[in-house]
Amino acid sequence: MERIRVLVADDHEDFRHGVEALLASTTTIEVVGHAADGMAAVTLALDLQPDLVLMDLHMPRLNGVEATARIVQSSPHISVLVLTMMEDEESVFAAVRAGARGYLLKGARRQEIVRSIEAVGAGEVIFGPGIADRVMTYFRSVRARPAVEAFPELTDRERVVLGLIAEGKENAEIARQLSLSVKTVRNHASNIFAKLQVAHRAQAIVMARDAGLG
Repeated sequence: MERIRVLVADDHEDFRHGVEALLASTTTIEVVGHAADGMAAVTLALDLQPDLVLMDLHMPRLNGVEATARIVQSSPHISVLVLTMMEDEESVFAAVRAGARGYLLKGARRQEIVRSIEAVGAGEVIFGPGIADRVMTYFRSVRARPAVEAFPELTDRERVVLGLIAEGKENAEIARQLSLSVKTVRNHASNIFAKLQVAHRAQAIVMARDAGLG
């Protein structure tokens, strides 16, 4: 099995040397370079094309979040695993939004670092134990929030009518289903088109289906 080619990016020399020594002692990982700041990390990543960048977040010249974003944007096949002291939610989610595939704290055990590099190198997404709890708490809170209704400018009745229009139903069929007159449905449709600023029924259907109706 080919070894995972890793670039280590950290501005603390002693820590970086310790990580490099740890990785060099494995049979699954090869250290192909190191960087002491964010700009160097981007330059070396694009030049060396490692499989994975082990990225600190707090670095001179360019922070690790921005460095991650630039690397992933230019070379999306390069995985980034964050290894940092920063454990606040803002840093975690900024790194994930930038494209990081994992997030570990520097207090992680040596074998946990090795296993995480192997897992991310194999295509997995990894969060250290403390970070994983924060991520799960965040997503649980998101699920608990009431969903924002599509097209808040519409009344409840107009939203129902739009949903039926998105299903491909004609005015007469909608009138029968909702026990309304065809004229009333036609008026609802006209109001919907005006509020959504669309010229015709097809445009309304596309907008509605993009929003998950129909």
